[in-house]
Amino acid sequence: MKKTAFNTVSQKTLAFSLAFTLAACPLASAGHVLAAPAAASADSVVAAQTHDQARVAYGIDARLDEKNMRIQGSETVTYRNTSKDTLRKIVFHTFADANRSKATQTSMFEQNNEEIQKENPQKKPEDFLGGIYIRSAAADGQSLVFSNSNQALTVELKQELKPGEAMTVEIGFEVKIPFGMQRLSYYKDIINGAHWFPVMSVYDENKHEWDNKPYSKTFETDYYDSSDFEVRINVPEDYQVLMPGTITTQADPKEPGRKVVTAVADNTREHVFFASPNYKVESVTRDGLTIEYYYFDNMPDKKKLVDEYIDTAFKAIQFFSEKYGKYPYPEFRIAESYVEGVAVEFARVIQMGQIRPNSDPAHDTTFVHEIAHQWFHALIGNDSEKESFLDEGFADFSMVYFAEKQGDELNGFKSIQIDDWSYLDKPIASNNTEAGGEANPVFYKKGRQAIYQLYRMVGEDKFDAFMKEYFKRYAHKNATISGLLHTIQDTLGEEARKEMDKALHDPQFALKPEYRLSEAEEAAYWREQFKTSYRSSLSQIPNLPAETMSRIMDKALQGEPLTILMSDQAGSKAKKQQQTILTQLEGTLGIMGIPYEVISDRQTLKKKLEKELGTSNIIAIGSAKTNGLIQALKPGIMQKSKAIGFDWKSRMNQTASSGAYVVKHPYNQNRLLLHFFWNGDALSDNAVEPFAEQMLKALNFSTDFYQYYVLNKTGQVATDKKIANPIAKFFGEE
Repeated sequence: MKKTAFNTVSQKTLAFSLAFTLAACPLASAGHVLAAPAAASADSVVAAQTHDQARVAYGIDARLDEKNMRIQGSETVTYRNTSKDTLRKIVFHTFADANRSKATQTSMFEQNNEEIQKENPQKKPEDFLGGIYIRSAAADGQSLVFSNSNQALTVELKQELKPGEAMTVEIGFEVKIPFGMQRLSYYKDIINGAHWFPVMSVYDENKHEWDNKPYSKTFETDYYDSSDFEVRINVPEDYQVLMPGTITTQADPKEPGRKVVTAVADNTREHVFFASPNYKVESVTRDGLTIEYYYFDNMPDKKKLVDEYIDTAFKAIQFFSEKYGKYPYPEFRIAESYVEGVAVEFARVIQMGQIRPNSDPAHDTTFVHEIAHQWFHALIGNDSEKESFLDEGFADFSMVYFAEKQGDELNGFKSIQIDDWSYLDKPIASNNTEAGGEANPVFYKKGRQAIYQLYRMVGEDKFDAFMKEYFKRYAHKNATISGLLHTIQDTLGEEARKEMDKALHDPQFALKPEYRLSEAEEAAYWREQFKTSYRSSLSQIPNLPAETMSRIMDKALQGEPLTILMSDQAGSKAKKQQQTILTQLEGTLGIMGIPYEVISDRQTLKKKLEKELGTSNIIAIGSAKTNGLIQALKPGIMQKSKAIGFDWKSRMNQTASSGAYVVKHPYNQNRLLLHFFWNGDALSDNAVEPFAEQMLKALNFSTDFYQYYVLNKTGQVATDKKIANPIAKFFGEE
């Protein structure tokens, strides 16, 4: 919707952009040995250590029909009843059915799919849908009655399953894979394979019921028991297939040109696959752990970035292993994909977006966040529909904890200390429905603050000891907030438990003042944050022209001088408008901590024209005819404007128009001159607000890179020249 709070445009624009840019585009090599094949018994060793906790075993055989994007599959599921109840039915999640309707598909990928639809107009709406069809269910050779409804498959048992008893069920199924971007989908040359087979639900013996919730429309609904998997997928022989566990490949003797890829993954929270004929695989082994990155070899020097990401993954896994508990698996895999603005965690696998030329693996906080989920989701499970804080809050705190200990001040503890979410009237312990569209601030931001407050209260040594005990109690199990609080009480005492309980359930929770940054520390932090954000944004496009409006902010943040030149011979109405616009600009510069000088009289201008102003970046405001600087530099400006295709003379004589252009300083090729202009003495009354809004938009690091734009008499953009900013798509009009 249209912004109406004119006096807070800059704060809204920049705070909104910063928060989302840092999430979507994290700001920015050791030697290695190629991996040997993992020992076949490695997963069996993991399972043996906690075998009594693995209640479910899956044997899955599937064939990918890559031409029609279907999966034909069958699974044999052995389930042991560890509850005190006698069971007369068992329930499976069929989350693939979330794709039967757009109304039930997650909103997370809506924007992606809108863009994909535009790129592929030949695709029909039904192509973006899919689902799972259950062909059969049987036990001991006898068919069982079943129903698949609302993403839950219920199988009626012919014989009761008593406590301690086990049974095996065979299920036949077929999956239609949706086109586009979903957890289960195909797009371009990759298949994302999550939620593609029926998965055992969790039984709650206290409520005497199965968890049969459909997948969340707004967030995540991943609640599973750790299980043993042996998955065999028949694919074309040129496909690379990523799955968790020990992977082996064998040619299909019955069908030339195809192969069977088998993955054995014991004591694992969930099983997924990613498949592409164009995947390259970089594999590195250190100290018994193999990390593999499945990536697309689609840009120069990409392997170097892949190696740097793998190095960061080793560092993060080592850090969390030391702080919380050892990563127990022999491998960890990373899938490059086409997701944008998000990344997704799975057990022993994470899904990332495209590696960019300006990617900074050492400071990619999203990457580390997903790795942290190996401890908080994959190892320590939880009901992410009811208590998402337990995985997202701890993963986000862990991301920051790692950054802090790597000496990364911007992404370390200061990023927690500076946040203020007290105005958000929702407790951290909310469920997904209660959090609604504010899952990020509730679970991630407020959640990590509550954990940080506990960290500061008890000190690092005691906090680390508590985390080790929490891991010991709940690794390969499902934790709850109640269980977390009990662990805090047992290890840190009653007072710590009370404080954490209050933090999690108080809708107005705010970090205690003594743990926050001072005003001076906040100002310094924001300056560095904006400095890094602008530099990262501008570096996305190789050979981006120097003449872009947001670059003048970057140059000022890097320490170059900035001078604002006002039109000194304007009428009273124009001067009031200039002051309103200047106030908006000064508010933005103040937030960023950018020093500047304002010159509004002709005498000072003449005195500083050749020396001080010749070494400064300049922002000029007002009519070209009444601005002394523009008049003094007019010949040079006319010449420089040709480089951006801006017909200066014609535009300055265009009646009732306004806008902006940026050129190289006529006196200094290393400085910029940006002119926010209007023709005539003043803007029309209804054009002042949109003029200022467009000015701030053009200066922002998250919008397209403007070289010039021209507004009509109502302040709307009539024509412009800009270079697309890859991150701009994430920031639509409110």
